[in-house]
Amino acid sequence: MAERMDVTVAAVIEQDDRFLLVEERSDGQIVFNQPAGHLERGETLTEAVAREVAEETGFSFNPQALLGFYLWHSNEADTTFLRLAFAGEATPPATTPTLDEGIIATHWFTRTDILARQPRLRSPMVLRCIDDYLAGTRYPLAALNELQLDQAARLAGR
Repeated sequence: MAERMDVTVAAVIEQDDRFLLVEERSDGQIVFNQPAGHLERGETLTEAVAREVAEETGFSFNPQALLGFYLWHSNEADTTFLRLAFAGEATPPATTPTLDEGIIATHWFTRTDILARQPRLRSPMVLRCIDDYLAGTRYPLAALNELQLDQAARLAGR
């Protein structure tokens, strides 16, 4: 059986030494995660992360830097995840948002709060992204080369 690979995006949003996490249901468990989700066909990586933040928190997200690429294999799901994590600014919703199915609540946690919830983190990528953010890791968004589908087809000679 072929192994599954999922491309996901995540947002690390920090305010006053606290990080925005979502509490969500996943595979019958309640876990904590950054606002994150799958890249959808036809959208850029930055569009995907802004969409996921809006759907899961109601916040508007402006990605300003790439934190990194994170590769992790979930034995439970038999899936490998390639996560692209972004840092940026977020604007809270003006009204109470309707959140994605499965999202229970949003929380602002310090790193210590998150560490105390480590057994309930959706994956080890959650804490690693925060640690990279706190270490000052930032890559320019210009490092992303998102070719348009028609350009990619021309380059391939189609």
